[in-house]
Amino acid sequence: MLNRQLILDKKMDRIRSMEESGTFKVHKGSRGMQKMLHNKLSIAGLVIFSVIMITSMFAPLFTSFDPLAIDLKAVLQSPSTTHWFGTDKLGRDVFSRVLYGGRISILVGFGSALGASFVGVLLGAWGGFRGGFIDKVFMRVSEIFMAFPQIILVLLLVSIVGQSMRNLIFIFMVTGWGSIYRMTRAKMLSIREEEYIQALRAFGIHPLIICYKHMLPNALGPIMVNITLSTAMFILQEAALSFLGLGVPLQIATWGNVLNAANDLTVLKSYWWIWLPVGVVISLFVLGINFIGDGLRDAADPSQQG
Repeated sequence: MLNRQLILDKKMDRIRSMEESGTFKVHKGSRGMQKMLHNKLSIAGLVIFSVIMITSMFAPLFTSFDPLAIDLKAVLQSPSTTHWFGTDKLGRDVFSRVLYGGRISILVGFGSALGASFVGVLLGAWGGFRGGFIDKVFMRVSEIFMAFPQIILVLLLVSIVGQSMRNLIFIFMVTGWGSIYRMTRAKMLSIREEEYIQALRAFGIHPLIICYKHMLPNALGPIMVNITLSTAMFILQEAALSFLGLGVPLQIATWGNVLNAANDLTVLKSYWWIWLPVGVVISLFVLGINFIGDGLRDAADPSQQG
């Protein structure tokens, strides 16, 4: 019994020294950061992401046109030095609509991904650590949500609760937390068998502290990757819903609402500047996020680090 106590004391001293010094974590993190910085695709994605994000956030610095201002004298003008991306059927400047629309679309994407991740991580971390009846209930609920194609479920809920940005974010959160829950739960199931977790339990540390302070930080790598990929997915879903007229209300400029003009065959054939620039911006932004996610995945994967 005395020998066991001595072994546990040594393990706890080792854990405390690693937490206080942080040398191992810093070294591991620096290697992961270096690996990501040497990934050309992740750097390209970071550049694309930064450019689109900055131009959307500071849109008034890059355009003087109001994205909602109607000018019937400038209807369907092709790209020029005055209107860089031309004008739409109501004379609104397409370039300004793309910039201002990026604010809403990115907000919907990031807000939905962070909200779904918060719910999934909160429940998945505790379920993977403690298990029990609550874990089984949430596991079955997540399976129910994941059994349906998400876009069909989103369409159904939008038709029930109505169109608005808040409703859309809420619906994306409700339908998107299942995958992050299962991933977090699986990661926590493997971490809880580590020796340092057994030592913390033996010393009577509160389960919440063990779960969210000592275990969860070691599972953040794949969670961060999931957030980036979920953001790209939600942006595409918002664009698809708005294209169908079921996303954010049409009077609000979003990437999807700008793209909504392309549901007219005449516009699709003759007025390419209304839909092509916003389509390219959406594709580049989603591609950039996916490149960043791939870089984070490689940097966070211990088997990929030398």
